[in-house]
Amino acid sequence: MSNQFDVVVIGAGPGGYIAAIRAAQLGFKTACIDAGRNKAGDAPALGGTCLNVGCIPSKALLQSSENFHQAHSEFAEHGIDVTVNSFDANKMIERKDGIVTKLTGGIGFLFKKNKVESIHGLGSLKGQNGDVWQVEVDNQGEKSVVEAKHVIIATGSVPRPLPGADVDNQTILDNEGALNLTKVPAKLGLIGSGVIGLEMGSVWNRLGAEVTVLEAMPTFLANTDQQIAKEAFKVLTKEQGMNILLGVKINKVSNNGESVTVDYEVGGEAKSDTYDKLIVAIGRVPNTQGLNAEAVGLAKDERGFITVDADCRTNLPNVWAIGDVVRGPMLAHKASDEGVAVAERIAGQKPHLDFNTIPFVVYTHPEISWVGKTEEQLKADGVKYVKGTSGFAANGRALGLGQAQGTVKILKDAETDRVLGVHIIGPNASELIAEAVMAMEFKASAEDIGRIVHAHPTLSEVLHEAALATDKRALHG
Repeated sequence: MSNQFDVVVIGAGPGGYIAAIRAAQLGFKTACIDAGRNKAGDAPALGGTCLNVGCIPSKALLQSSENFHQAHSEFAEHGIDVTVNSFDANKMIERKDGIVTKLTGGIGFLFKKNKVESIHGLGSLKGQNGDVWQVEVDNQGEKSVVEAKHVIIATGSVPRPLPGADVDNQTILDNEGALNLTKVPAKLGLIGSGVIGLEMGSVWNRLGAEVTVLEAMPTFLANTDQQIAKEAFKVLTKEQGMNILLGVKINKVSNNGESVTVDYEVGGEAKSDTYDKLIVAIGRVPNTQGLNAEAVGLAKDERGFITVDADCRTNLPNVWAIGDVVRGPMLAHKASDEGVAVAERIAGQKPHLDFNTIPFVVYTHPEISWVGKTEEQLKADGVKYVKGTSGFAANGRALGLGQAQGTVKILKDAETDRVLGVHIIGPNASELIAEAVMAMEFKASAEDIGRIVHAHPTLSEVLHEAALATDKRALHG
């Protein structure tokens, strides 16, 4: 193994491995250091949290649970007579693990294709030797040193701990434990109603668990446009049966190894519930442990994020940081785009990344997605805006799919007609939002979307109708 590189990336998650590949494409001799191991712990595994215990495995479980729900409750409407005798959670987990193995192995293939040297171990900054950085690699006690002109830190994030609720991934679970349950719990508790909590709650709710979500915030999905959030709350609670409590104060969590009891207050009333399993999903915090940040003077802010400028430069020369470990949304695609941008900046290029056009998605059923400003943000900023909405209830494609719930909402500048935000709850919202992102990146007006011909019948017609509605000329509503 060579120890001299132009670029060394620490972390092989969606930000790190993409940064390494792009750097290699630009002609830099590149290495990527990562300490991840597979589920069994007996081999390295690239891909970070996203591929191993996050985005990818959770979507696999969501699809399995949705298939079960459809077979159990919806096929009859289509004239399909089936009897669902049982559900094999072990088989579902095996399928999920197979997808993870395939994709993590695919990163190794991409590294070889692009001549990125993959180094297994925990990377940390030792210091500079002239204008070259020395990075120590600790592979389970076996240490070595590599050198690089530029270092990109992409170490991601870890679950935020809840004091008094120690995760053992047996009865009290974090995101990793929630993805590996091999039996449907009769009663499942979740602390936190963010993306992880709602998605995992949806999986096990569909499979028959009685799900209770305890959320500290008084507002559901506080960062989401509240018209869309209120619709989502109604669907998840009244129609799908999840019990979501807001404004909850957790007083005590007691784990006896067989079940977990949570003592809490809601609306001034003291309550206590016991669950077979408890998932703690109260957010994530930047992962800087083991970087040797303090010793080399790497600056962090009061929340523990590595401090960077608009171009992802740290306070140290030729040290960059991207993804969950820096400011901005903790999203895999944001990390990937930052990784590409940093590699290109090292090459002297001037890439563009607009945080206001980064899409957000919650993979509940129906899905929730958005880009740009919410109505609440526009009001707070004093921006004069116009909104247009259209529903899926009368959309032919949605009706054919049997998924006619939801709404598309477009917010535009009242004077310039420029699109300021798009918010969707409905079928395939994760895919539909791409048109809105494209429109906003190209500074489109609502009229531009309204003038574009959308294929019929498609779900995208609802976005078209919402654009027309901003000018009071919707054709189907």
